[in-house]
Amino acid sequence: MVDTVDGAMVRAGLARAAARMAELGDLLNRLDAAMGDGDMGITVTKAAAGLQQYLATAETEEDLGRLVSGAGMAFNRAAPSTLGALTATALMRAGKEARGLSALDGPALAGMLRAADGGVQERGQAKPGDKTLVDALHPAAEAFAAAIEAGQGLAAAGAAMLRAARQGRDAAIPLRSRIGRAGWVGERTENQPDPGAVWLVQMLEAILGAEYSAPGSTQTPG
Repeated sequence: MVDTVDGAMVRAGLARAAARMAELGDLLNRLDAAMGDGDMGITVTKAAAGLQQYLATAETEEDLGRLVSGAGMAFNRAAPSTLGALTATALMRAGKEARGLSALDGPALAGMLRAADGGVQERGQAKPGDKTLVDALHPAAEAFAAAIEAGQGLAAAGAAMLRAARQGRDAAIPLRSRIGRAGWVGERTENQPDPGAVWLVQMLEAILGAEYSAPGSTQTPG
């Protein structure tokens, strides 16, 4: 049973996330067009290229905090945007929690996720229920931490995290957006998947090597 994550595993997870982002342009542009500018897919495609370049050129780091923080900065350099700033904040806050560590155990990963969540909420001035990526990130971070605190291993905690993220993404679909450009659109955002929450879930799925789940797949009919 794997109870720690080493540098090679962190790199592989980031590489899978970047590869998934490179495939998401059309989907995210389509979702974003219903909510705002319709250019989120362009942003993540650029970010994917920047992250892939970073991973190809960055030296192997014993300090995983530095590696994770660098990934956030690479994302924002390649695709400066609201999403870029939020992602940079999330990964830099997470990286600060992992500073000096060459392997990450459950408590360290839980701390990183909670730090990322707190950073995104602070930087974006968003909270759960505002229909943003926080609706997926916050329950994911809390579910992972709760599983670790209950003595579960990384695989079980990861599954709980992903389940909570998917449920949070889908619970936000009926809501009206309250933040940013999507907040200006008003009722048009109701019953539409939030592209940020969709992106966040896909990143977690890619990092964990999990099967893709479509928005709305965890909602209860009726």
